[in-house]
Amino acid sequence: MTKADLVRVISAETGIIRKDVALAVDAFLDSVKDSMKDGKHIEIRGFGTFKLKNRKSRIGRNPKTDEKVEVPARIVPTFKFSRAFKEEVNEANNDKLK
Repeated sequence: MTKADLVRVISAETGIIRKDVALAVDAFLDSVKDSMKDGKHIEIRGFGTFKLKNRKSRIGRNPKTDEKVEVPARIVPTFKFSRAFKEEVNEANNDKLK
């Protein structure tokens, strides 16, 4: 699903025009980015948590040349789905496994 698909679905379910929904979705995404840039984490109960994680420096390998390369320490954004979200998705997809 793309952002445009998401806007279309929300617009259809709420009756709000697409332009206004697109503004709200963009504002939400910008807020998440801005908060993460400020070093904050965002928890949306029942959905998941956006966090920043510290990655230590390490020695990597260039797969083409097999040369060892130092990968510097860095901070990376991560997302962890909530337990309730995972359970709901798992229950909805259990029939597909059979």
